[in-house]
Amino acid sequence: MSNTLMGTLTAFVLAAFLGYGSSWYMGLLEGNFALLLLLATTVTGLYWLAERLYFLPSRQRAAQAMEAGHLQRQAEFAKNGIRADEVNLAQAKEQLLRQPWWLDWTAGLFPVIVVVFILRSFLFEPFKIPSGSMIPTLWINDLILVNKFHYGVRLPVINAKVISNNSPARGDVMVFRYPPKPSLDYIKRVVGVPGDEVAYLNKQLTVNGQPLVQKVLPDFFDEDALRYSKQLEESTADGGRKYRILVEPDRPAFVPGVEDYKFRENCRYSTEGVVCKVPAGHYFMMGDNRDNSLDSRFWGFVPEENIVGKAFFVWMNFGKLKRIGSFD
Repeated sequence: MSNTLMGTLTAFVLAAFLGYGSSWYMGLLEGNFALLLLLATTVTGLYWLAERLYFLPSRQRAAQAMEAGHLQRQAEFAKNGIRADEVNLAQAKEQLLRQPWWLDWTAGLFPVIVVVFILRSFLFEPFKIPSGSMIPTLWINDLILVNKFHYGVRLPVINAKVISNNSPARGDVMVFRYPPKPSLDYIKRVVGVPGDEVAYLNKQLTVNGQPLVQKVLPDFFDEDALRYSKQLEESTADGGRKYRILVEPDRPAFVPGVEDYKFRENCRYSTEGVVCKVPAGHYFMMGDNRDNSLDSRFWGFVPEENIVGKAFFVWMNFGKLKRIGSFD
């Protein structure tokens, strides 16, 4: 296959990737980074295989033929007493063996892309916190790492579990696909696992009839909003997990704007809040910033197949370097 044809084909492929990325960045379409990374890995992998099995051997044969022809001509000239012009054989071979641009931009990138694909798909994935729903645990613009194998190994894009591991536990900070719109990733705290009865009434969380212990802490100062909020330390029912939450005592306890979600019949809403029975294979999620979080109280339960991973570490916040570290 000629260099011209392959160059044209590769230019078309790269233009398609660039067009997709640009349209996603400008908001003209809804992007899927996992799918984009899978396609990039597949395409560059095919080029890498073609380079190893066909293109590189072809260039090597051409270089060997050129060297053999050159040596043969020199021998013939010498036999006839003719002095041949000196030729930089090494430079000529290097030019013949050099990858064309369309292989540099495909096969050459494959090792890097496949490492990123494996790390992101099966081990750790970075996320950026876009809202304040998890304050004080996670702040806006925190860059976090999510453990992708803690809850089991899943296939990229389709998110199907192939290897089981730990089940989500109460108190875990979990990233999941937003049930009303699975293309979006959300992060909240697990407060109810399958079979639990979760009640959030008058700002008090109760699981299976047992109120979670809440300890009053000094008020939390939000540096971005420049205001104080009431801060509590909440403990899971077994006392094994402790984390901080924010509440606004003056905000009404009832849940406004509830959506019509699957298994809504498992929940009872009142002016005091909501009581829900968590169905099998589902989880009840809440934000730590209780009165400023769009969570399971509004849109329902998170199915097991929507789980992405367990969040565990802030690796950077460019505006607040002291935020770097693990969290619970």
